[in-house]
Amino acid sequence: MLLLRLLLLTVAVCAAQESKATILALDKQWSDAIVKADTETLDKLLAPELVYAHATGIVDTKMTYLAKIKEKRQVYKSFEQHKPIVNFYKDSAVSFSYVRVTGTNQAGAFDDKIMLMHCWVKQNGTWRLVAHQTTKIEKLP
Repeated sequence: MLLLRLLLLTVAVCAAQESKATILALDKQWSDAIVKADTETLDKLLAPELVYAHATGIVDTKMTYLAKIKEKRQVYKSFEQHKPIVNFYKDSAVSFSYVRVTGTNQAGAFDDKIMLMHCWVKQNGTWRLVAHQTTKIEKLP
């Protein structure tokens, strides 16, 4: 009986690690796609109902955000993610990290330090980004 419990615990821990790795990989796909302006990948990752809140206070939908990327009104030059954390809530996951991001937008060039929060939801067996929120911070931890 003890062996069975240990086996079940091991399976649960491995599943949790695999799920965490999945979300971290999705965050990496997203960050690579924004730097490359890969709107095809972004279209697959972003849920139709996406709420995309920038640290500037601007809030986009999936359509308005993808249009900014396509039209080069939002250009990312670099994206460095630090100390990512993933928490799960059934078929959803919230990832937190600290980021240094550079690029240009309608206000000009930016070089920001931010706290990033993503909410991923599993829809029909596929993880989709449903919410993005960034907040400017003074320094990276």
